[in-house]
Amino acid sequence: MIYTVTFNPSLDYIVRVDDFQLGRVNRTDEEIIYAGGKGINVSIVLKNLGFDSTALGFLAGFTGMEIQRLMECQGIHADFIHVQEGISRINLKLRSREESEINGQGPKIGEEDIRKLYAKLDDLKDGDILVLAGSIPPVMPESMYMDIMKYLEKKKLRIVVDATGDLLVNVLSYHPFLVKPNNHELGEIFGVELKKRDEVVEYAKKLQDMGAGNVLVSMAGEGAVLVAEDGAVFGSGAPKGTVVNSVGAGDSMVAGFLAGFMASGDYQNAFEMGLCAGSASAFSEKLATKEEVETIRTSHKFE
Repeated sequence: MIYTVTFNPSLDYIVRVDDFQLGRVNRTDEEIIYAGGKGINVSIVLKNLGFDSTALGFLAGFTGMEIQRLMECQGIHADFIHVQEGISRINLKLRSREESEINGQGPKIGEEDIRKLYAKLDDLKDGDILVLAGSIPPVMPESMYMDIMKYLEKKKLRIVVDATGDLLVNVLSYHPFLVKPNNHELGEIFGVELKKRDEVVEYAKKLQDMGAGNVLVSMAGEGAVLVAEDGAVFGSGAPKGTVVNSVGAGDSMVAGFLAGFMASGDYQNAFEMGLCAGSASAFSEKLATKEEVETIRTSHKFE
């Protein structure tokens, strides 16, 4: 079973206003509302690709109930902890001549809520996959990812970490199965600027030396690189297409990688599925579907 954890889910409210005017009443030309958060995105794309998962995390208030409803409507097992104080956040994404975002704060998560999460993690069994994705809300300990991995270290799990900076570095000693920084985030860890794929490979191997298993690095228009735990290295330019929405593309890459690996146990297949799933989401208003991923994979020439 695959489990995803989203500590601060959201209702993403996307509005398009062709000519937004500050200080005036504006009318929307288009509106979309969907459940958001990095772990939730991974669960959605996994479902689209034919793989079930259980979505864990924290919800609160009427917005939390709507997030749960939206997840269940898509056939995803949503096993969230319902927090008493506050509401799940609403993230406003305004698309006009320029794109702007206003992200909500989220509910107050207490120690008892965290204990309930650990109780759910106790149900994970050897061979399961756990995806830890996104930032930690200010109301929670900054060491949360590391604490979870330490708590689970006696279980034979494949743990995926999609985080940045110290959140990522601090978990490497617990040997995550997969980490997925982008090239800028990888460069920031080591204080360098990484633009070329061979440079990315060099520093991805440094993450492996620090404890990571597979290192999947997204490079936006330059494609992606995978340094696999068996020593293989895969790289490819980006598939051709028009970027419509980059939100969720990295999460889709993680989901695609896991779907490809679960289907075959082959890292090349996992890499290709990850690259195409990330691109499919970037080229679409919504998250990647199986048909979109397969169309890109058929047409893209991998290097």
